[in-house]
Amino acid sequence: MPKVYNWQLDRDMEFPYKEKRPKRQFSAVYNINRCIGCQTCSMACKSTWTHSPGQEAMWWNNVESKPFGGYPQGWDVKTLAALGPQPGWDAVKKEDEKAPYGVYRGETLVEAVKDREGGKVAVGYLPTEEEWRYPNINEDTPNEYPAMVDGVTSRGSELPEHQTFFFYLQRICNHCTYPLCLAACPNKAIYKREDDGVVLIDQHRCRGYRACVEACPYKKSMYNTQSHTSEKCIACYPRLEGKDPLSEGRAMISRCNSSCVGKIRMQGWVDDPNSPVHFLVHKEKVALPLYPQFGTEPNIYYIPPRWAPRPYLKQMFGPRVEEAIERYTKPSPELLGLLQLFGSSQLVIWSYKITDNDAIGFGEDGKEIIRVPIHEPVYIRPSIHLNIT
Repeated sequence: MPKVYNWQLDRDMEFPYKEKRPKRQFSAVYNINRCIGCQTCSMACKSTWTHSPGQEAMWWNNVESKPFGGYPQGWDVKTLAALGPQPGWDAVKKEDEKAPYGVYRGETLVEAVKDREGGKVAVGYLPTEEEWRYPNINEDTPNEYPAMVDGVTSRGSELPEHQTFFFYLQRICNHCTYPLCLAACPNKAIYKREDDGVVLIDQHRCRGYRACVEACPYKKSMYNTQSHTSEKCIACYPRLEGKDPLSEGRAMISRCNSSCVGKIRMQGWVDDPNSPVHFLVHKEKVALPLYPQFGTEPNIYYIPPRWAPRPYLKQMFGPRVEEAIERYTKPSPELLGLLQLFGSSQLVIWSYKITDNDAIGFGEDGKEIIRVPIHEPVYIRPSIHLNIT
């Protein structure tokens, strides 16, 4: 089996296909700390892409409450259990550019399957129909309920970690660099676009074997019982291509990202040094991948929640959680300015500039598309207009 380099693991790993990266990689950063769980992103995606027969229980974008929520139910717990105990990560110096998360010494999902029966490409499982029923099961359910005395909480919580906690996890297809759905498809119906790294399923070639559903550790490949084919998030690629009438030919961000009420999402190109996403992931290292130990090199990144227990977050986002939270809590001037650009434009921000007063985003042609003040001005209403009634 070929060896490919996974920068998130800082080592070569086994993968069924040779390494081939796109010209640029679609990516996004989600700031968990800002999410209010309103599901506007989920409904925007649903009303755009999955409103047809056979798609009733299909949610390409969903927001689930952790630690107990999941769509399909228990997707991450079952995948971790199937992978089995692993040695974990070797720490490296914080300033190490090559291995920002450490060196992963365990087995990936592909590597762990080699000694098992069945001839599978990767460790995985096929969810039951019941596990797909609720996209937000256990919503707002914390890991434990606080002790109550006469209806009053007997103990409170304070940062850095809350004993009683939950948080919202926003999920779409990760459009992985090494997608296991693509590797597992026996009919080669899944492909990764060279221009933008978006992973798509060719509906004409798909025969509904559901090997992609079984192999994808994030369970973002879904089976349509009416068309008998698999479907998944397409990163709203017509908008990326500038085909939306509102875009005037310019690249637009996806529907889930543009509709976000909490302004938690930033879309861009993770491998372009000028992109704000590249800064958040590779330079500031405030945004982390979801379960990097699976070995897929996912391209959706998260700013971890400040209040959740660190061991739980490290399992989910890797060993650099504490450093990421520290940088987010005490942001540099560049990070502070960039955080203001989240959710500020429906157009893709290709590059940016942070001044003392403003955060400025530019399009592909280098022209300014958005300007946001870093510090909102305070306006005091004249005393003659005071509302005192």
